[in-house]
Amino acid sequence: MFLNLFWTFLKIGIFTFGGGYSMIALIQNEVVEKNGWMTAQEFTDILAISQMTPGPVGINTATYAGYTAVVNSGLPGWQGVLGSLLASFAVILLPVVAMIVVFSFLSCHKDNKIISTVFQVLRYTVIGLIAAAALLLMTTESFGVPGLNRQFVVSIVLFAGVFYFSYFKRTNTILLILASGVIGLLVYSV
Repeated sequence: MFLNLFWTFLKIGIFTFGGGYSMIALIQNEVVEKNGWMTAQEFTDILAISQMTPGPVGINTATYAGYTAVVNSGLPGWQGVLGSLLASFAVILLPVVAMIVVFSFLSCHKDNKIISTVFQVLRYTVIGLIAAAALLLMTTESFGVPGLNRQFVVSIVLFAGVFYFSYFKRTNTILLILASGVIGLLVYSV
């Protein structure tokens, strides 16, 4: 279990171009689809918690996914902590090594036209990975069953409102999270 967990998150760590949001699709594919370590609902919950806790979302997701994978396999909680540490370490190991190598290389070749072109292409790749992560979150676990039921309508209204205030009004993210929580509390407590 632990070797497979380490290898899985080591592979995910290789593809961290663009930060944590770009690797969410990879993490979900590995832990939910390929290995079956958790359900889609558990992954959605992990992702929500990872976004609310301080730190990079990719590492937070790896930490919670490592814990959940180990505990869901039937091992005790203290071994789940080892799983979370192992997944976190594995997901950052290769990027740290790569950044040391890349930094030393780019310091010598920062004005090279080919290097500039490669980084331009990587920008478009990162946009695609982030868009894929957003589409993967548009599931019935996140939005509810499409139709005129309360969960779906509230989810769509909150999504549209947060998008509007975040993108067009540049509202503080923490304020948007708090407002969404209060709205959800009011809607679902009635």
